[in-house]
Amino acid sequence: MKISQKLEYACRALAQLARRNDGRTLTRLDELAQREAISANFLVQILNDLRRAGLIDSRRGKAGGYLLARPAKEITLRQMVVAVDPALLQFSVSNEGESGPGVRAAWERVSKALGESLDAVTLEALSQQAADQMFYI
Repeated sequence: MKISQKLEYACRALAQLARRNDGRTLTRLDELAQREAISANFLVQILNDLRRAGLIDSRRGKAGGYLLARPAKEITLRQMVVAVDPALLQFSVSNEGESGPGVRAAWERVSKALGESLDAVTLEALSQQAADQMFYI
């Protein structure tokens, strides 16, 4: 499966926000960009998509930044995909020909299974997995 760079970066930025989430503390754009090794110019576009989708909130100004709009356990991987790369969930298979209906039904099952799998992964789980994999020397 080919995951877009935009979706990967969105997941990484959200995982970073989830690890720092207390409902009040803002994380600045430059800090997020540095911690996740993402261009700040590209990251701000991604964060705007996530804000429009209601996954994060932002505050402007010198003391501004970003934070989760709701608890990490309530944000699913499907919501992240829909926010930044909805084409990943779309498929177009026709019903034409003798084999068309069977082929379409198979892809519908695959699409449904993918959606269910994406719903089963929460940002909380994603951020905990990332934190568990960190090590210090």
